[in-house]
Amino acid sequence: MTQGRPPFPPFDEATARQKVQAAEDAWNTRDPQRVSLAYTTDSVWRNRDTFITGREQIVQFLTAKWERELDYVLRKSLWSFTDNRIAVRFQYECHDRAGQWFRSYGNELWEFDDNGLMRRREASINDLAISEDERRFFGPRNDEERSGDYDIPLQ
Repeated sequence: MTQGRPPFPPFDEATARQKVQAAEDAWNTRDPQRVSLAYTTDSVWRNRDTFITGREQIVQFLTAKWERELDYVLRKSLWSFTDNRIAVRFQYECHDRAGQWFRSYGNELWEFDDNGLMRRREASINDLAISEDERRFFGPRNDEERSGDYDIPLQ
């Protein structure tokens, strides 16, 4: 049996923001197994040029991702929502094994089943090499950043 993941659709602004923050918090654990539980067992993804189906492939993908993308820190921001769909802007920072830092900018489109599990995720992402002193994310959000008014700066 698949566990539900509140909040459940249809979303309003408060529950959409809650869903986005829960996703950010989970991804910042960098625990592929934990993250995969927010998706349906047959969830489909497009992540850049990679197509993924199902939790097993999600775990494999995220395991490889976080082996490459070291000290990964993510911020997500609600863009829009309706019934069972949410659009998100995000940025994350990480470095590779050679020590080069990157900031990745992206948009995601999410679709949920009635149990609040994501059944579809489409992510478009662009990477920008940055120096370590250009970093702006150093761990999970602090309490001040968790207010509904906080937005991710574009530059």
